[in-house]
Amino acid sequence: MSADRPDSGAPVRGIAAGTAYVAVPPTAVDARASGATRLVLAWPGFDPPRSAAALAMAAPMTGVPTWRVYLELPTADGLPPDGLGSGTFLESGAMEYYGAAVEGAVERLPAALAALRGDLGLPDGPVALTGFSAGAAAALLALAQDAVPVSTAAVVAPVVAPHRAARALEARSGRERAWSEGAGALADRLDLGARAHDIAARGVPLLLIGGARDRVVPPGEITELREALARAGAPAVEAATFRMGHALAAEPGTEPRPPITEAVRVDGVLTDWFRERVAEVTRPATAAPPARAVPADGALREVAPQRG
Repeated sequence: MSADRPDSGAPVRGIAAGTAYVAVPPTAVDARASGATRLVLAWPGFDPPRSAAALAMAAPMTGVPTWRVYLELPTADGLPPDGLGSGTFLESGAMEYYGAAVEGAVERLPAALAALRGDLGLPDGPVALTGFSAGAAAALLALAQDAVPVSTAAVVAPVVAPHRAARALEARSGRERAWSEGAGALADRLDLGARAHDIAARGVPLLLIGGARDRVVPPGEITELREALARAGAPAVEAATFRMGHALAAEPGTEPRPPITEAVRVDGVLTDWFRERVAEVTRPATAAPPARAVPADGALREVAPQRG
């Protein structure tokens, strides 16, 4: 065990099999966990929020009656990119750093999960997965590789195809990427659209969340991935698009800060998604105002929160 004792009701910080984490105990007052899922695992991104603690503040999922554990992405030698929408991503080293973080997160996941169960005193069972940006790519890659048993997943602005993200950045910046052959091969390997059959084969209910103003992961990327998963036979894939850009926190996004409006909206959708699939309502919840979301076609619609 490498954690503070999880008996005070306060968040727990620790290191599980080399992965630093922040674990938030169940806090829902109107629901309890149902089924075997007792953990929601989440990864941050390369854009704000960039740390486990910052993501825990941006998307606390307070109404989900399970542990929510925010895992740091693995670090690599050298400096991380300033963000996937910055010119640094056109450098070979940044792509290699990104790939090491995403693939490393998945490689470490089975051992980290086993250690977390020991740290938090939790039984075996499937987990729920979520993540933002690079962390969302890690969650989808974990599904594709069947890294651990998963009951449901919801990802926010997943980097579906690094090659396409780089091409869009080239067009905006007027620069050409300087990727090595190895960096290009890594981007090919992390093309999640090409792994649609592997992801679909898991049979996991999946929610894809995107931003209508996202220049790193344009809403069309979310639509294309959903369609690819549907063609591959995925049984339950849903998508929601909000009027937001890529980030879910203000710069620099490394320390916990009060959530911005975009994060509040996303947190509400994540909370509803996981409550519907891993929780049982024990008493009526206080009604909440509907969240405003924008579907892929750009038309504004109202999405009523689901509470149980």
